[in-house]
Amino acid sequence: MKLILAPDKFKGSLTGLQFCAAVEEGVKSIMPATEFTTLPLADGGDGTIEILEYHLNGTRVSVKVNDPLFRQIEASYLYMETIQTAFIEMAEASGMYLLKKEERNCFNTTTLGTGELILDAINKGAKTIILGIGGSATNDCGMGMATALGYKFEDDQGKELEPIGKNLSKIRVINSSYVHDALKSIEFKVACDVTNPLYGDNGAAYVYGPQKGASEAEIEALDSGLKNIAAVFKKQFNSDVQNIQGAGAAGGMGAGTSVFLNAELKSGIDLVKELVGFDAKIEGADFIITGEGQLDSQTLSGKTINGVITSAKKQNISAVAFCGSVSLSEVEANNFGISYTDAVINKAKNLEDAMQNSYAYLVDMAAKFAQSIKK
Repeated sequence: MKLILAPDKFKGSLTGLQFCAAVEEGVKSIMPATEFTTLPLADGGDGTIEILEYHLNGTRVSVKVNDPLFRQIEASYLYMETIQTAFIEMAEASGMYLLKKEERNCFNTTTLGTGELILDAINKGAKTIILGIGGSATNDCGMGMATALGYKFEDDQGKELEPIGKNLSKIRVINSSYVHDALKSIEFKVACDVTNPLYGDNGAAYVYGPQKGASEAEIEALDSGLKNIAAVFKKQFNSDVQNIQGAGAAGGMGAGTSVFLNAELKSGIDLVKELVGFDAKIEGADFIITGEGQLDSQTLSGKTINGVITSAKKQNISAVAFCGSVSLSEVEANNFGISYTDAVINKAKNLEDAMQNSYAYLVDMAAKFAQSIKK
């Protein structure tokens, strides 16, 4: 019997590798001869660096960069020298978690530090750069990132603007005379799992601005600013970013990376699977066991489990999901392509017990599953 273990983390409770260890322990207690392949995954958001580090033996590179409020901090990215590829998490330099609650306001924040990480990776010799754009504290449409790479944003007097959301509406010209020479020769891929347009009711400012600390008046101004930069993109670069799915991701970083980096926006889990050679490694398996904190209708669009199921279906491998909680019915799970589900919360006394003792509950769940398939 060959089992693939391909979970995401249980946020705040278990890492992907701990999940794999618990399931292996439970299954082996019933079926000791089972063969396991451990392939923990992530969907491009927080924790992806750790997963790629595990699979690809990359090196963590630390760099002094600007945080969202232009303060010097140390941030890191992962560099895989053998394949000249860097994986950069935007949140490392431009993330919400870097700011105190009272400091959060995407009207005044910048993605400059993310650009400085990209610049360092270029100087290290990266030929491919993968950028995860979740968890940002910004709404500058990548203006800060582009500034670090040599772009200059000028107002109607030709004066260079500070790269923050507040100044989006003042941009008249984007000067690309000083852009880093290597930019054109690098392949950029962006892990992006939201589909919001750049501006409008469903755009970056109105949907994400409130949680990033902007007031109603500031959100309105940010939305106008995003419309303005979109018009400049169209005029100067002949790029209609409003029609790009995911342009509004990370405060317009989706649009910014498309224009400034000529990046391709892709599903985060698809990018991770591609990097670790997932589809080739699962060939010939009897079951894939996956999992994450919560299995619900959101899981069906772009999350790790969705990516695992897609690969399992292609190879006719039965998929099993062990999660913290499951809000899908058995019929919904089966329709989605999951043949067996179980949840920690069904075993635990309460949420605190579930979070603290999820490893032990997962061992029991895996043993129960093994009992059900034992021949």
